[in-house]
Amino acid sequence: MSKIQFSVQVRLVSDLTRSKQFYEEVLGCEVNDVWAVRDEFALGFKLIQAESRADVTPNPAGKDHATRWDTYAYVGTHYDLDALYEELTSRGAEVAQEPVFMEADWGVWKDFAIQDPDGYVIGFGSGIKD
Repeated sequence: MSKIQFSVQVRLVSDLTRSKQFYEEVLGCEVNDVWAVRDEFALGFKLIQAESRADVTPNPAGKDHATRWDTYAYVGTHYDLDALYEELTSRGAEVAQEPVFMEADWGVWKDFAIQDPDGYVIGFGSGIKD
């Protein structure tokens, strides 16, 4: 079986220039004509200018979920997650969900989420305490 090297999510955006600026300056991605990637494609997006604002449709919240997500990325430890939260908020990220803890049989999960200029929500989480 062939191995997939990485994947990216396609984002229809209302203003390509504004989105590229957000993904580079706030999210810390390397951005070119249409790609926005961070950490060697651990987080990747293909940004495409939408025909109209009505075509930009972030996901709604799922059943029994307070927060909606369009992307969810995993981070090594709670310490790494806290550092990422500080990094992103210091760069002006709009917080869609403050950091929260959830307890499960296997341990404690922690996550937070930010929102891009078109309302796409990017969540980050870790299940490993420091």
